[in-house]
Amino acid sequence: MRAPRFWAEDGWPARLLAPAAALYAHATARRLRRPGWHAPVPVLCCGNLTAGGAGKTTLALDLVARLAARGRRVHVLTRGYGRRRSGLLRVDPARHTAADVGDEALLLAALAPTHVSADRAAGARAAIADGADCLVMDDGFQNPGLYQDMKLLVIDGTSGFGNGRVIPAGPLREPIAAGAARAGAAILIGADRTGALSHLPPDLPILRADLAMQDAAPLLAGRSAIAFAGIGRPEKFFDGLRAQGIVPAACVPFADHHPYTAGDLRRLRALAATHGATLLTTPKDAARLPPAVRADISTVGVGLAWADPSAPERLLDRWLAGPLQDETP
Repeated sequence: MRAPRFWAEDGWPARLLAPAAALYAHATARRLRRPGWHAPVPVLCCGNLTAGGAGKTTLALDLVARLAARGRRVHVLTRGYGRRRSGLLRVDPARHTAADVGDEALLLAALAPTHVSADRAAGARAAIADGADCLVMDDGFQNPGLYQDMKLLVIDGTSGFGNGRVIPAGPLREPIAAGAARAGAAILIGADRTGALSHLPPDLPILRADLAMQDAAPLLAGRSAIAFAGIGRPEKFFDGLRAQGIVPAACVPFADHHPYTAGDLRRLRALAATHGATLLTTPKDAARLPPAVRADISTVGVGLAWADPSAPERLLDRWLAGPLQDETP
């Protein structure tokens, strides 16, 4: 789905939906009061307060790589958004497709053993049985099934918290104050263009990072580009290319987790042929393409460039040393 435009402004549609938003917030708060299973290994959650992409998976990939570099037996837990197969699965990139496990799960499984399950506690038990000595959750900030020793609140600097209202009146999964009170730290990705940080508790640690996109110029070999993306905010991908001085002949946005059809690919290839251009997309989108198609499409990855390069390492040190806070999930 694409976020409704009124989620970015506090107009009459948002106010009209305020009663439904209050019911949604109440239901979330009630669900979060349920106790979660305490795993015998440290659990870290990369989550957010808004529907849609904020950079959770990008952060999870960054931290998982750091943990693996330390020699930790890190496993990843994710719901596997958009998958057709239910139940608990350990992701096998050689066998599973995005339809089986979700696109983000395939990216994570390239770095560390990854388990998909709506039941995070079941996923944690399977990971521990497989030898995990620490667990990273991609999303799950509002999921109480598994106790989280550290919760990281990821904030997209461009979209922030939208109009500040809860679904369906706005993009929030829960009120800002309620979610921020459970966070051990906030990760701001990009400049704070909406004043999101002003809504957070003054004592909440803030880490800052920017998206760092792979150099796309070598992939083009002097040709123009047709850029397409089906992520939370496709504009981030397109803007990242422009920041490199690459002006695509066309930018084609799709909804987040869009399942590409044969018709989509025909239209994209026709557009590329018209402009004599190279097709460019994100690794997350490539995971949803048929394997036979991927060879004809270039992918441009993105990572995090931390304002303080030592900050994420210190954060991991604090997490692995013990709980950051005494909280009741």
